[in-house]
Amino acid sequence: MNLREQISHYIPYTTQETKEQEVILKYMDTFDNLLARENESAHFTASAWVVNPERTKVLMAYHNIYQSWSWVGGHADGDPDLLQVALKETKEETGLTTISPVTENIYSVEILGVPGHLKKGIPIATHLHLNVTYLIEANEEEKTTVKEDENSAIKWMELEEAIEACTEPDMKVVYRKLNDKLKNYK
Repeated sequence: MNLREQISHYIPYTTQETKEQEVILKYMDTFDNLLARENESAHFTASAWVVNPERTKVLMAYHNIYQSWSWVGGHADGDPDLLQVALKETKEETGLTTISPVTENIYSVEILGVPGHLKKGIPIATHLHLNVTYLIEANEEEKTTVKEDENSAIKWMELEEAIEACTEPDMKVVYRKLNDKLKNYK
């Protein structure tokens, strides 16, 4: 199933996701370069909500640009297999090697506003991340390492602690949704 089909078949968890799914599909019908950062208005990213097998903890990284605890993930950079992007980014940003998707299906969709900032000294304009999130499982006993150019700490947190540790109000809403969905996830 291609990315558009995956997003079309995704069953939104909230009314907000329903609207964002609709808008993402409209973007896909309008632009042909959403998998690349060259689209400076909006492009695809993939995130991982990394949980322990008991699903009582989530792995968070202290993000250098946003100075906040956050999930892991990154830009598609041309790869239409966003699950593989989420897995790759999880390994790169945490040092974990033994991770697996709980399911290959999309766990969540979001449109995230990214304020203008500097990355490696280069100005990045305000834009949108058309984000697809996957539920990833990892062993909390496995050693983690930071990716110094992106984060400065990695920590397993209780589900509620992860929301409290985040300093970005919009992301707290997303993490709360992910945790709520996790409690009811089969």
